[in-house]
Amino acid sequence: MTATKQEFDIVIAGGGLSGALAAIALSAITAKKGKTLSIAVIEKSPLLSEPKQSFDDRVLALSHGSASYLKKLGVWQHLTHVSQGISDIHISDRSYYGKARISATEHQVEALGYVLEMSKIGKAMYQQLQNSKQVTWFCPDTINEISWQKESVNIELESGSKLTARLLLGCDGAQSQCRKAANIAITSKPYQQCALITNVTMAKPHKGVAFERFTEFGPIAMLPLSSAHSNKESHRCSLVWTLPPEQAQQSQSLNENDFKLTLEKAFGSWLGGVNKVGLRHVYPLSLVQAQEQVYHRMVLIGNASHTIHPIAGQGFNLGLRDVQQLAQHIETALEQGTDFALFSALSVYANKRQEDHQTIINLTDSLVTLFSNKLPPLVCGRNVGLKVLNYFTPLKNTFVNKTMGY
Repeated sequence: MTATKQEFDIVIAGGGLSGALAAIALSAITAKKGKTLSIAVIEKSPLLSEPKQSFDDRVLALSHGSASYLKKLGVWQHLTHVSQGISDIHISDRSYYGKARISATEHQVEALGYVLEMSKIGKAMYQQLQNSKQVTWFCPDTINEISWQKESVNIELESGSKLTARLLLGCDGAQSQCRKAANIAITSKPYQQCALITNVTMAKPHKGVAFERFTEFGPIAMLPLSSAHSNKESHRCSLVWTLPPEQAQQSQSLNENDFKLTLEKAFGSWLGGVNKVGLRHVYPLSLVQAQEQVYHRMVLIGNASHTIHPIAGQGFNLGLRDVQQLAQHIETALEQGTDFALFSALSVYANKRQEDHQTIINLTDSLVTLFSNKLPPLVCGRNVGLKVLNYFTPLKNTFVNKTMGY
């Protein structure tokens, strides 16, 4: 028996954070005549209505601009009580004089950004989508085949379901099946570095301070996490330590006590000793970019389009702005009565995003080069640069506004 083809305005491949965010943003759009968009989300993993929380949950840093957008979409109200605001950022170079301090109060904001577990963001997004009549989930399911027609995209799922859409969004991650089906090439730049990621408990409370500490082998980001008990000061932090592959593997294989001592020596005494270390994970780091952001009736979003170095914590925030600008593009097209999925229209969106992509990639690339290098001229230059950043207000404002997502 032939499966009935189900028609949607937009099909989203991938129901992770980027895909769920896209579904929320697009379902909030209403055209002048009151018409809303029909949306399908295809996700390979079963959705957990109540994800389990653990000490080892992966963490994201949300910029001020990202939090503002989530507030506009009605998601932030589910996150305020579990997020940790960043009140200050301390940047320093181990064994050298260079330091910079950035404070939320200097920039007239409540917090420079927010840190919270990915599972909590996902739960908040799924709560927001739970009662949406516009969004249909195909889950757990995967795409079996994609075929592009003149005015639609046809998608056949592993389950046998057949979907057709005016627009397909590839929110399916760094190994994007949508990108591969369209034969969109990628450029890849391995950094010859790995990220060692773990959650830790420190002896002293972090008081909302995020640390960027540059060490002999690579930068340490120590991000504050909220307390499990709201009435107590939190000592929990998320550690992202960029290291050469050999050092990363050695650090991962150390017993807990030796790892604590190694981390204390590299990070310093800013938060006292290390009391607890969670599971340690090591990931190789590369800059990966799709050579095209858009295709015939398709857009790549988030990691399907770009995977960047975590040094400035900008990866998810960049993908969020992809969603934000695409939603604006689609809303404008609906108001004007034009086809939002035409390649010419999508190319205008892609050109607008290109500037933001390149600015953030250049920022992270330059930070990686500058702060993972032991050459004396670069060491001297970066310490002078930190001093200039600290005391030259126009430069500091530009840097802070960019990292805050503006």
